[in-house]
Amino acid sequence: MNQHQVISPSHEAAIAVDEVLRGEFGLVGPIPLHAPKFDASDKEFVNACLDEGWVSTAGHFVDEFEALIARACGVKHAIATTNGTSALHAALHCIGVTEDDAVLCPALTFIATANAISYTGAAPIFLDSSIADLGIDLEKLSHFLEMECTHLNAQTWHKKTGRPIKAIVPVHVFGHACDLHALTDICRNWNIAIIEDAAEALGSSFDGRPCGGFGTAATLSFNGNKPATTGGGGAIVTNDESLAKRLKHVTTTAKLPHAWHYDHDEIGFNYRLPSLNAALGIAQMRKLETIIESKRKIATAYESRLSQLADITWVSEPAKCRSNYWLNAIILPNAEQRDMFLELTNSRAIQTRPCWTLIPNTAAYRDAIQAPDLTHARMLESRLVNLPSSPWMLPSQTGQ
Repeated sequence: MNQHQVISPSHEAAIAVDEVLRGEFGLVGPIPLHAPKFDASDKEFVNACLDEGWVSTAGHFVDEFEALIARACGVKHAIATTNGTSALHAALHCIGVTEDDAVLCPALTFIATANAISYTGAAPIFLDSSIADLGIDLEKLSHFLEMECTHLNAQTWHKKTGRPIKAIVPVHVFGHACDLHALTDICRNWNIAIIEDAAEALGSSFDGRPCGGFGTAATLSFNGNKPATTGGGGAIVTNDESLAKRLKHVTTTAKLPHAWHYDHDEIGFNYRLPSLNAALGIAQMRKLETIIESKRKIATAYESRLSQLADITWVSEPAKCRSNYWLNAIILPNAEQRDMFLELTNSRAIQTRPCWTLIPNTAAYRDAIQAPDLTHARMLESRLVNLPSSPWMLPSQTGQ
């Protein structure tokens, strides 16, 4: 290369990522964004479930899995579901969100957050993102509530639509917790329930407390790309005993307990996690701390290399947060550099991906309600990329 030739930020970042993955970690072949790796313990629990024959929702594996989830989240109750979306839908349904209501959520999140709100018939209202933690911008949330809403009869109402705002769904994006203390204060003042979307945050904590225990309830995902996986699965966690009982009832088709008679006292959902998935989840949850430590070491390796680049912003865990670094991320200077970085890395069989399309920019939600200012979310949508983050990438994990 000519000594006077200027290398672009996207090329610098691509070279740095390649050096970490191919050089420092010694990886060869295609490198996925995030993939599971199973060992003898995973097979042992799955085989035990197969041997017992109780592979559907009956049996002890689901109960054991739920106990491990509750312990990891520092809460009293966990209800395992078929996926994170069903968990969020059930949670919103059981706190009383209906078609007459509105629910606040970030514009920059996986579309399942909004879909779960829509399943209740409620209207999602999309809010801007925080540059510091990628979650909801709490300063702009407060401004939105002051300017666009009114508080009447112990309830917050959206002026334009006349809908009561029943809940807010903050998302811990990529495992980085939002400021849960400040959010709790805001929502207490406006009488808005908090349902944490912690689908990406299992193993993350805020101010020394695990994510999932700050709101009325929280939801998790155990999809194949999450730190701990059941293949497909989710969970709702809560400290509210009566809510937990109703959640378990509703997610099991609202069937009244009886040895052989089938009767249902309300319209429920067939959302209960099968035992076969739960068996895998038990093995995965027993390794959770080791998995999170590996992911944090991977993040440190990326940060030490990428933070040296002048035009690249490394997305680091925010203040008071200990992140699981589910998906590592960087922010490029502009959309052109973002696209060039994606081309360079994927052409080298290193899977990187852009952030999600803003939900109000999708055809499904083009006419949805949104806050007047989504400046930060639009910037992140056009410039942020995720890097390979599988916990097994370290040399000690790959056997090198």
